[in-house]
Amino acid sequence: MTPPSTTTSPPKAHKSVGPAVVIGSALEWFDFYLYASMAALVFGPIFFPSENSATGTLAAVATFAVGFLARPFGGMIFGVLGDKIGRKAVLSITFLLMGISSGLIGLIPSYASIGIAAPILLVALRIAQGLGAGAEFGSAIAVSYEHADKKSRGRLGSWPALGVNIGLLVSSLTVAILTSLSDEFLYSWGWRIPFIASFALVGLGFWVRRQMPETPDFERLAAQEKKLEKSRPMRDLFKSDWRGLMVVMAITVGYNGVSYVFKTFSLSYLTEFRDVAANIGAFGITLASAVAIVTVPIAGRVCDIVDSRRVILFGAAGTAAIAFPFFWLLNTGRPVYIWGALILATGIAVPAMLAASGSFLARQFPTEVRASGLGTGREVGGAFAGGLAPLAALTMVTMSSTNATWGVSLLFIVGALLIAGGSLFDQQRNVDRRADTA
Repeated sequence: MTPPSTTTSPPKAHKSVGPAVVIGSALEWFDFYLYASMAALVFGPIFFPSENSATGTLAAVATFAVGFLARPFGGMIFGVLGDKIGRKAVLSITFLLMGISSGLIGLIPSYASIGIAAPILLVALRIAQGLGAGAEFGSAIAVSYEHADKKSRGRLGSWPALGVNIGLLVSSLTVAILTSLSDEFLYSWGWRIPFIASFALVGLGFWVRRQMPETPDFERLAAQEKKLEKSRPMRDLFKSDWRGLMVVMAITVGYNGVSYVFKTFSLSYLTEFRDVAANIGAFGITLASAVAIVTVPIAGRVCDIVDSRRVILFGAAGTAAIAFPFFWLLNTGRPVYIWGALILATGIAVPAMLAASGSFLARQFPTEVRASGLGTGREVGGAFAGGLAPLAALTMVTMSSTNATWGVSLLFIVGALLIAGGSLFDQQRNVDRRADTA
């Protein structure tokens, strides 16, 4: 087994890797949060017209879940390719697939224009978007981790999280601006503008990623041509590294569940059940994302001082602590309190965990199966939680005669327990010991 890299990459490599990782993660979350927001706010009447607005919203949010169901396949397929042909090639391919699919969503005619073909096209492109995004974050983590030395894995491992929050900031700001304009503009063609803009972002991002060097760890593995040809990443993953896979899945189920409920369900909850203007919630996510851009690099540096597991535990504890107060603040209907709740959740607690997860999740696997392990573990867990949690939250509140949210608060606590539990079964020592004895 190839031992983890302990060699610092040349400064030139760092300069090109950082932008490539950040831009890719930013586009992923720009597209995904944009879709989530529009599914909660716009897609219902456009693609799923219904006499009951809540029913149309529920159908639109269900298409958001469909994309998550596609992500595990993307994570596994491209994860294996990442371990066979390299991280750089896979990141370029998935970037194109994800970005082009997002751009095409903005060109789909409405249900009123082409009937049932409209939601079918929406679901098809959402699946393609999910396949591309399925390998994005895991591969970005592997690239960041494998370009770092032991003293900088927390800082470099937080790069994908920084990209996530930059994408979230730009996307939420876009949504806040669009929802501040007239409904006629938003529902006619205003919502299409940011999707179509993805075409331009893809061109820039693809060029940046082509300049990125391959990771030192994979280059050493590729030098052993016979070993690389005979490798079976998925077989080896389930045979020797299934414990690391379970750790990644547990943390991802918990993290994605709470993250997507905080970021997407809260928007539809405020508009559907509390009659709060859509732009208030969207602007709250924008403020939280701006705070997160500061939180992430701080958390990454703290990981290099106190270890990433402790930072993850801090985030899990914070999530559990605000599980009930989060909705108390939302229910006031006051913008300042709503923004405060979103900043605590998606500006501090969740970003701290995401920043720490880069180095923590990557160290659960050796180089030979790292891309496969991250892609499979994160996306299988993410599909289960990220796609279904907002849908479950919306269903629970809709079915309640008083639109009670205590069940959603319990979802936050369960998610926090999964995150904390998974982090306690760190496999780094096992991975290092096997590398030393190989």
